[in-house]
Amino acid sequence: MTTESTEAVKGAGSSGDKLALARGAGGIKSTGKTFQVLEFLLGREHFAIDLFDVREVVEYTSITKLPNTPGYMKGIIDLRGEITTIIDLKERLHIPVRGEQKEEDGRIIVLDEKITKAKTGILVDDVLAVSTFEDEDVDAASTAGAGDDDAILGIIKKKVRDRDAEVNELVIWIDVRKTLNMMEDDG
Repeated sequence: MTTESTEAVKGAGSSGDKLALARGAGGIKSTGKTFQVLEFLLGREHFAIDLFDVREVVEYTSITKLPNTPGYMKGIIDLRGEITTIIDLKERLHIPVRGEQKEEDGRIIVLDEKITKAKTGILVDDVLAVSTFEDEDVDAASTAGAGDDDAILGIIKKKVRDRDAEVNELVIWIDVRKTLNMMEDDG
């Protein structure tokens, strides 16, 4: 994903205008309500967050560790002259670390400052795509077993081709705003 594509969608005005622009940009013709997400990997798990919560995606850069901070707070980076706090989403969500995955191969998703109130980025293993889905692609009932963690919005059933058959790949759709708010409550 390029910064320009995200910025073009994000610069459209109100959130209703942004959604209309995003729908129009992809030529989506559907009677159901659509939404766009940024898909990424954490370990072997496939996740997504609302595209409008994302400012940009950047390559991994050296992270300066901060003393006396929770384990999920990786540290800070200098992003074009601005100090940005980096959160390890794998650590926050208690996802096991794969031995072969190097932190340096990861990506940083810089979040929109309007939702974080500070310059914040989340460290992920890889960014996969910007995707558009319809409301009927989401199964919210399957998150009932998630306990108190209401940051999971639902499971997106993404249709993919596997050999000669079409199968559903499951994508965990999280509300990054609630995830960050829970971190503040924990700390």
